[in-house]
Amino acid sequence: MNRADPRQSFKQAIAQLRAGDAPGAIESCRSGLADAPADVDLLTLLGVALLNARQPREALPHLEQAIVLAPRFVPALENLGKALLTLGRFEDAAEHLRRAAAIAPNSDAIRLKLAHALAGLGEGSEADQVFEQAFSLAPERGKLAKAGEHLREGRPGECEAICKELLKRNPDEVNAMRLLAKVAMVAGRWRKAENVLYRALQLAPTFDDARLDMARVLKEQDRVEDAVDCTGEVVERSPRHAPAWYLHASLLAIVGRYEEALAAYERAIALRAYNPPAYIGMGHLLKTLGRQAEGIEAYRTAIEQQPDFAEVYWSLANLKTFRFTPEEIGVIETYVAGDQLDDDARVHFLFTLGKAYEDQREFERSFDYYQQACAVQRMRIVYDPVETQLLHERIRSVFNAEFIASRAGRGCDDPAPIFIVGLPRSGSTLIEQILASHSQVEGTAELPDVGRVISGLSRQGGGKTYPEAVVDMEAEDWWAAGESYLLRTERHRSGLAYFTDKMPNNFASIGMIHLMLPNAKIIDARRHPLDSCFGSFKQHFALGQTFSYDLEELGEFYLEYRAMMRHWHRVLPGKVLELRYEDMVADQLTQTRRLLDFCGLPWEESCLRFHETERAVRTASSEQVRQPIYNSSINHWRHFRRQLQPLIDVLGEELDGWET
Repeated sequence: MNRADPRQSFKQAIAQLRAGDAPGAIESCRSGLADAPADVDLLTLLGVALLNARQPREALPHLEQAIVLAPRFVPALENLGKALLTLGRFEDAAEHLRRAAAIAPNSDAIRLKLAHALAGLGEGSEADQVFEQAFSLAPERGKLAKAGEHLREGRPGECEAICKELLKRNPDEVNAMRLLAKVAMVAGRWRKAENVLYRALQLAPTFDDARLDMARVLKEQDRVEDAVDCTGEVVERSPRHAPAWYLHASLLAIVGRYEEALAAYERAIALRAYNPPAYIGMGHLLKTLGRQAEGIEAYRTAIEQQPDFAEVYWSLANLKTFRFTPEEIGVIETYVAGDQLDDDARVHFLFTLGKAYEDQREFERSFDYYQQACAVQRMRIVYDPVETQLLHERIRSVFNAEFIASRAGRGCDDPAPIFIVGLPRSGSTLIEQILASHSQVEGTAELPDVGRVISGLSRQGGGKTYPEAVVDMEAEDWWAAGESYLLRTERHRSGLAYFTDKMPNNFASIGMIHLMLPNAKIIDARRHPLDSCFGSFKQHFALGQTFSYDLEELGEFYLEYRAMMRHWHRVLPGKVLELRYEDMVADQLTQTRRLLDFCGLPWEESCLRFHETERAVRTASSEQVRQPIYNSSINHWRHFRRQLQPLIDVLGEELDGWET
C-alpha cells in the first residue's frame, strides 16, 4: 500500500458516513490507520464513526490520541466532549468542550454540547447562558429548540407555527418536518404525520429518530408489520441504538414473533442496563409465554431500577396468582399517601392495593381502593353512556330481520373465524383456551380487525357512517368486507383451519359479522352478571372498556349488552351459542362437547386438558387458564354485596334466574 492510501481511506470513510454506513467507515479508518497510525484526521474520523455506531466508550482512546498529537484540533476536542457527554462524564466533557469553544468561538454546535454538559453538572444558570449563545450563533437551531420546547410543554399550535415558518425559508429542514409530524401525532392525525415523515425520510434516509416515529405512526394505523420493517432497518443500521431495540421488541411482540421480541428486549437491556421500560416489556412477554417466574424476575428488576414504577406493581398484581408481601404493600401505601404521584401512577397503585387486600380477604378495604382507583380513572377518560345506547339502537334498527334476510349469502364463505364475544371477565379466555387446545384451531387474541373493517366503511360511506353506511352495500361489498377481515387477521395465523377472535366488544357487531362472514361461528361467553361486572370494575384495562369505571354505568352497559344479544337471537336464531362459565365449571365434559359440536369440530381429549396447552395468552386471565378448572371464582361478588348495591339496583331483572 502506498502513502496515498490513508487519504483514500479518509475520503472513503467520509462517503460511507454520509451514506449512513458507520460500520464501513470504521473499517476504512482502521485500514488507513494501519499505515498511518498517527494520522490525526483518521483518528478523529474513527472516533466520529464509532460515535455514529453508538460506541462512545470505544471512541475515547482514538479521540484522546488525536488530541495528544494535536492539542488544538477542534474536531477531536468536540467529539471527545460528545463521547464523554454520552457516557455521563459531564465534568470531563465540559473541560474539553470549553477548550473547543475557546478555539472556535463561532461554533454553535460546540456550545450546544457544552450547555448540555453544564446542565448535567447542575450548573443551570451557566447552561442557560451557553444555550442562548449557541442560539444567537444559529438562529434556526434556536427556533427549532423553541419549537421542541413548545411541544414538550403542551403547546402544539406554537410548535407548528415555528416549524412552518422554518420550512418556508428552508423546505428541506428535516428536523422541522419531524416536529410537524409529532404535532400531527399528538392530534391523532396519523395519515398527515405519515406523509410528513415520508418526505423527511426521502431527504434523509438515515434519520433514525424520524424512522422510529414512522414506526409509531404505522402502528397506530394497524400496519404493524410495516412498523416492524421500520424498526428493523434502524437496528440493522444502528445496532447500538437501545431505544430502537426496545421499540422493535414491542412491535415484534404485537405481531406474535415472541422469540425475536425476547431477543430484542435482551439486546436493548444489554446496551442500556438501566432500562425499566424494557424490563417491564420483557415481563409482559414472559407472562404471555407462560414463563411466570422469569416474568416476575423481570418485573422486580424494573422496580429495583425505578422503585416508584407503578405500572410494574399492577403488572404483578395482574398476574392474578401473584401475592405481595406485607412489606411491599406498605411501600405501595406510602407512595399513595404522598402527593408526588401523577394520576396514571396513582391509578395503578390503587388498583394494586385493591387486589392485594382482596387476596388477604380484607374485602371492605379492598373495595375502597378499587373505588378510589375507578374514581380517578373515570375523570381521565371520555365515555358517554347515552351515546352508547343511541349507537346500539341504530345498529338494531339497521340490522333488522328483513335487512339480514335480504342480504344473506353475499359475504365471504370462509368458515375459519370463531368469534367469542361478551363482556370482559366472563370466561372468554377459558373458552378460547379450550378451542386452542384442538388440533385444528389457532388461538389468537382480542383482534381489532372487525372494528377496523367497520371504520373503513364509515370512511367510504359517502357521508354516511356505520351502521347506516351498510345499507348501500352491494353483494360484492359484503364479500370484500369479509375478505378484508381475513386478510387483516392473517398475521396472527400459522395455517390451521380455524382461528379464534375473542374481542369481547364484537357483540354489538354480530349482524355485520354474519353478513360479511356467514359461515363464521359466534359464541357468547356469559357469567353471573355481578361476577362479570365486578370483575370488570376491579380490572384496570390498558385500552378500551371505558364503561367499567363507574358501577352504575357498568350496570347500564350490561343492560345494553343483554338487549343487543336478545336482538341477535331474534333476528339470527341459532347463530350464536350462549356458553355460561358456571355451566362449564359444573360439567366440563358436557359443555366442551357442546362447544366443539357447535363449531363443527371433532372431539379431542386435549380440549379437556386445556391447561396443558402451551401457547401465548395475552389477557389478564393468562395464568388462570394454565390451571385446571376451579370453582373458587363463582359468586365471588358476594364478598362485596353491600358495596355493589348500586350495581345490583341497576341490573334489576337481569339478576333473575341467577343465585343472589
